[in-house]
Amino acid sequence: MGARTKARKRALDVLFEAEQRRIDPVSLLAERIAEPGTQAALPQYSVDLVEGVTAEQERIDELLATHSHGWTIERMPAVDRVLLRLGTWEILFNDDVPDAVAVDEAVELARGLSTDESPSFVNGLLGRIVDLKPTLLS
Repeated sequence: MGARTKARKRALDVLFEAEQRRIDPVSLLAERIAEPGTQAALPQYSVDLVEGVTAEQERIDELLATHSHGWTIERMPAVDRVLLRLGTWEILFNDDVPDAVAVDEAVELARGLSTDESPSFVNGLLGRIVDLKPTLLS
């Protein structure tokens, strides 16, 4: 598993835990940085992901809700919701990651962590975001 893949997984863990505990992700991130517990220190890319997703979450959720036909944000499995937020942030707000890589990484995490239907759902919705990217950023 590559360094960025591990960083994505760690960011997913922080965002998922914050959502489940209904606490601010950036506060939880600060806690994990100060006291990593039994895990290694969080990679900088995990920090960038958590901070980026948190800063843009309202816009990201609006896009996901608009383009996920028949699914509200609240109805999505929690892991899928977080993966979609991470993938959308990488696609729209991180020029260092090619769009195809952001989609593939989210799909692979969904394959390992979520339902049998999740990889195709995540792939389809992030693919739609990639297709619409030129109009979303204008």
